[in-house]
Amino acid sequence: MNKDVIEVQVRAVLPLEGSFAVFLGNETKVFVIYIDESVGTAISMFMRGVSKERPLTHDLVGHLLLAFGARVERVVINNINGSVFHARLIISAENELQTTRKVIELDSRPSDSIAMAVQQGAPIFVAKAVWDSVEDVSDTLAQIEKKGLEAQQAADASAEEVDEEDDDIEEFSDEDINTIAGIEPGKGDEEYDDGFGGDDDDEEGEEWKKADG
Repeated sequence: MNKDVIEVQVRAVLPLEGSFAVFLGNETKVFVIYIDESVGTAISMFMRGVSKERPLTHDLVGHLLLAFGARVERVVINNINGSVFHARLIISAENELQTTRKVIELDSRPSDSIAMAVQQGAPIFVAKAVWDSVEDVSDTLAQIEKKGLEAQQAADASAEEVDEEDDDIEEFSDEDINTIAGIEPGKGDEEYDDGFGGDDDDEEGEEWKKADG
């Protein structure tokens, strides 16, 4: 692999108002690309392994590649022009109709490239010139992760309190529960009313809420 590129991972994908922030980096540096909402949602779903009832756009592209014996080999974020990032999607194909392996390089938005890479488990690289020019936001990501952890711990503690309350309710006898709920002894569920009734081509860049070329 060319030494003029650095391998990175998707460190986080965070929803904003009308867009998403994708944090890319390694143990030494992290930078952020702002992308449109639809692709950000797709990347987040791929990362979390969310199943879908019907294939979405990037699912369809992945299925087409598979049908022709092709796959995403790697992604390279190769240029930045002002606040707009550019990427190359490298695809390799080899099937019974070809005697040799074919490699195709396509111009692509970083957001789409990242989505396809995450979907297919392909590596993501950044050109060293781009890597050297972007701002390191490692501290920002660490603060966001800390707040997220604290929020999760608070939610877990709240859930434990609810579970304890549920355990207390389970200690009542059926007669006690009927008395509390106002159900007369001998009446069935059908006579009890619980009171609830029935039943893209935006730009992406380092500015907030911008999209990638």
